[in-house]
Amino acid sequence: MLATVLMLAGCASLPAHVKRPVSHALENPTDTTLGQLANQKRPSQANNARSGFALLASPNAAFAGRLALTQDASKTLDVQYYSIHLDPTVISLLAAIRQAAQRGVRVRILLDDFNSVGHDAQVMQMAGVPGIEMRMFNPLPGNRGSGLIRALTSLHDFKRIQHRMHNKVYIADNAWGIIGGRNLGDSYFGTAEGEDFIDMDVLAAGPVVRGLSASFDRYWNNPLAYPVESLITPKELKQLRNTKQPDNPTSALSVAGGDAIPMETDASQPPPLPAALDLKKLPLTWAVAGLLVDSPLKLVPDDDQDTPEDTVIDGLLSLLGTAQHDVLIVSPYFVPGEEMMTVFANLKMRGVRVRVLTNSLASTDALLAQIGYARHRKALLKSGLELYEVKAHERAQVRDTMLGSQSSGSRASLHAKLVIVDDRVIGIGSMNLDLRSKLQNTEIALVIRSPALARQAAKQVHDVIHAGAWKLSLTPDGRVQWHALPQDQQPVLDHDPDTSAWLRFLAKLLSPLTPDEML
Repeated sequence: MLATVLMLAGCASLPAHVKRPVSHALENPTDTTLGQLANQKRPSQANNARSGFALLASPNAAFAGRLALTQDASKTLDVQYYSIHLDPTVISLLAAIRQAAQRGVRVRILLDDFNSVGHDAQVMQMAGVPGIEMRMFNPLPGNRGSGLIRALTSLHDFKRIQHRMHNKVYIADNAWGIIGGRNLGDSYFGTAEGEDFIDMDVLAAGPVVRGLSASFDRYWNNPLAYPVESLITPKELKQLRNTKQPDNPTSALSVAGGDAIPMETDASQPPPLPAALDLKKLPLTWAVAGLLVDSPLKLVPDDDQDTPEDTVIDGLLSLLGTAQHDVLIVSPYFVPGEEMMTVFANLKMRGVRVRVLTNSLASTDALLAQIGYARHRKALLKSGLELYEVKAHERAQVRDTMLGSQSSGSRASLHAKLVIVDDRVIGIGSMNLDLRSKLQNTEIALVIRSPALARQAAKQVHDVIHAGAWKLSLTPDGRVQWHALPQDQQPVLDHDPDTSAWLRFLAKLLSPLTPDEML
């Protein structure tokens, strides 16, 4: 079987001479209801350079915000994500997007191609809905029935397929937008069975959204963006849908042109979805903000630019370097390279407190990234950083914070990506503080100068730390220990909490095979 797959690797290729009609964001967003609403909500003391912001910390708020932008859009809707999982919650959002297209909204969906296989490949049916265009970024050739087989048939192009578009934005009428850590899926909206992500987004209105739209246009019109119809036909999608997929029941929901998209079902009814946010009543914090965004050329491995553009991670490290008192980092995959370690050392030399919240071995959804982080754990603690790791099974104890008010019994996994400097500036976006975000993936982030917003986000992070995280320390002889909080009332562990001996052994076994730059 493997020999056959490898033989076919040389046969798989992407289409040539693909037509990509150029399009751009709405030129005059102030002519739309959403654009006018943004202007109406601007306080008299906020000059035109300031934009309005609202944190979307809970899963309910994250879904309700996206639904509001979808329902209130009157001209355009631009959606850019690393992954879209065809879960029941997302199917309801896709239905709202289809309704927007039916009322005349131009919809553009740009999706990284890596995860669009099997059940999730059916999201490409949206390309067949009138008024909706959909493109796949940096696609892999080959059959979409199996992600593993598809990856194997692309091994001859391994360097390219390692580079992924990790950006996550949701923009309505070039007037309001959402940026943050969430992809689209039940796990990001608090409705999954088995695992939910602790995450955070920010809703933006005003001039900064123009930058989000310009970034979207740059990716949308790039040669790496392939229209869905150039990669797969409706007939092939239908054949793939009719092929029995593991763990996917056969029930379906119609969302695209009368055709059916299969949805997973469960014996229990999913929780009811929240209503759309009322944007008219939503309080906004007005502040100056800047946009950090990677060039799509970062995904071209043989790019021969004389002076490569600075990356989002470069910008964030520069921001950290401005800290005077305090740095708070939230990164689910935290694999610091040499440059990051130098930044941390310089901060500690100046007396800056540095705290990091990341995943534990039990809570992570990316074992290899956790292995990379664990290699640096002792050095980070020795340098004076304060490390906290999310507990995997404290879901019921972190209600009304970034995890939301969900039932117990599922595994919590950190997915939020933000930095807070001196309780006055917050950087939030798609990036992790790791070498993959710096070297492999494209990322996007907003940097907002707002003490009010920074303190609000910091409180959310502190709530998660105190209700559902381990604090790490080093013993005098250099062993890592995990302390449950409050520290003086709980036992101390000398190995990764809530893990089996087998998982800990596997992590040590794989460690030599996982170089930092691939994580």
